[in-house]
Amino acid sequence: MRVGIVGAGWIAEQHVANLRKLDGVEIVGVCDLDQARAQALAGKGQTYKTWTDLIAGAKPEALLVCTPPLTHREVAVPALEQGIHLYLEKPIARGLEDARAIVAAAAHSRAVCAVGYQWRAVEVLDDLHRALDGQEIGLQIAVSVGPTKSRPWFVNKAQGGGNLLERASHSIDLERASHSIDLERAVGGEVVSVQAAAGSVPLAQSEGRHGDIEDAVVLTLRFAGGGVGSVQVAWTREGITGTYSLDVLGTDAYLRLALDPDFALRGQSRGKPIEAKSRQHPLERSMARFLEAARKGDRKAVFCTPEDAAGTLATAVACEEALLSGGTVAVPKI
Repeated sequence: MRVGIVGAGWIAEQHVANLRKLDGVEIVGVCDLDQARAQALAGKGQTYKTWTDLIAGAKPEALLVCTPPLTHREVAVPALEQGIHLYLEKPIARGLEDARAIVAAAAHSRAVCAVGYQWRAVEVLDDLHRALDGQEIGLQIAVSVGPTKSRPWFVNKAQGGGNLLERASHSIDLERASHSIDLERAVGGEVVSVQAAAGSVPLAQSEGRHGDIEDAVVLTLRFAGGGVGSVQVAWTREGITGTYSLDVLGTDAYLRLALDPDFALRGQSRGKPIEAKSRQHPLERSMARFLEAARKGDRKAVFCTPEDAAGTLATAVACEEALLSGGTVAVPKI
């Protein structure tokens, strides 16, 4: 599988490290406006200034898009129209119009498209689903508190969405964050309405990183099945210990999913203890599943489809509106 990389930042470095562990994968080119950064990631490989040059010059079979969310549509739609398999970093886009365009392009393409909500690939999530089989889910509590890798566009809400869209919908650092909204949707199903509140205490930006995003956000989600969820996210200063977890209360179960770095499940269901631990990091597992699906041409085999990711974006967009209005907001349809 000939793979091209668009964007040579931190998350691209993680993906390339994992790709180089896999058999049958060749990284044929790296694209970034910063050519020094592209070259550092590509090693002896070819570098390009634009994604169009990469596609024309390297002819990749698959493309990893690791650029800010505002740029996703301009790369994703043409790539899918050309039948190039696409691994698109989360969120799927910055706005719903772009997300819908990507979903439509993926539906009409022969290519496989995955969106990088990697915590859907946590192995013990399968154990959690089995433990809750046949039960209703009444409450979920997601906590994502910790520092983030420095990215200029993160503190610009128009570019990335800030703590609400970035961290609450998919989180920030794969090593130190949780895909809060998306993970709760993966467990509890569709969200129909939301409420939201943001704090004004400068938890992280007081150390010189200023922007127009919130340092702490609390969201309340109401699910179509009748359950509710709480999402608590905060961006903190470097050096403060983070915590990333999801608690799930079913009609006859209480389970805690400890996320990065443990990726372990503990609790009880129907009076029996539940304990399981992941063997493979979800970032690796997500990429391996994407490549396997691409080779087989199985668009539904990825952990997160464009439709899944668009639903998460719609929930995050509703939360943005709820932050502004202070009221309850219905989640828009995709």
